Amino acid sequence: MVTAVKAVEETTKKEYRSSDYKSDVKPIWCPGCGDFAFLSTFYRTLAELQLQPEEVIVASGIGCSGRFPAFANVYGYHGVHGRPLPLATGMKLGNPNMTVFAIGGDGDAFSIGAGHIPHAASRNIDITYVVLDNEIYGLTKGQPSPTTPEGHKTKASPYGKLGRQANPIMMLLAYNASFVARGNSANPRQLMDLLIRAIKHPGFSFIQVYSPCVTFFDTYAMVKEKRRDIPPDHDVTDRNAAMALAADPNHLYMGLFYKDDVTQGFVGEMANLGNTVKQDGYTIADLVSRYRLE
Repeated sequence: MVTAVKAVEETTKKEYRSSDYKSDVKPIWCPGCGDFAFLSTFYRTLAELQLQPEEVIVASGIGCSGRFPAFANVYGYHGVHGRPLPLATGMKLGNPNMTVFAIGGDGDAFSIGAGHIPHAASRNIDITYVVLDNEIYGLTKGQPSPTTPEGHKTKASPYGKLGRQANPIMMLLAYNASFVARGNSANPRQLMDLLIRAIKHPGFSFIQVYSPCVTFFDTYAMVKEKRRDIPPDHDVTDRNAAMALAADPNHLYMGLFYKDDVTQGFVGEMANLGNTVKQDGYTIADLVSRYRLE
């Protein structure tokens, strides 16, 4: 009976289009914001993979990117500042069959939320973390963020930013993340390819997306001038080579920097551990007894 039901479902399964993943809520970003292009790429990626909307969930933090879940016809949770990774981790552990995204901005990710990155990378939890990096706090009217260049002047920093510019790719490589990539909202074809590969990767995937803020820090021209595709002969399994590309001060390399040959992520490892514990007959009482005072 179960097999027959599955067969019927497969023959009558709907073919999803990108428009099927759009919600009724209209994006309210500023005209020209790079987030529009990523949102469109997100829709098209889900359609390309034919992911069912009820099997996709997005966790977000605070900032312009925090509104993302409202604009997609999938499950979503708009959390607090800097916390999309803990939310996404709980979502994946709670229902491993879900395709889980964490989406944040550069301030959300690399300032208040930076402490969560090493844990997600170390656990190699099977989620896709996308950071829409506009190198500014756009929602709070142009404050310098961790990725704002040193010396950049804004209304909030009229004498220039004091502090060095963070390098997100170097950060994730140093934390031993198993999939590290960089894309650009102005190149949706490459961005879609990276997003598909990240979703299919059975571990923690990170994509930094240059998504300019035309209102407070328009980086379109800078990205256009400095962007280069990662050389086709780059070995994506060589972390040192990836770091060398990420450390180049004159170019912004776009594409896949690094990828482990991961066969299973944290969820699979947890399942294997659970089976081992069951085979050993280990119980909570056994655990408690280890801490009993004699």
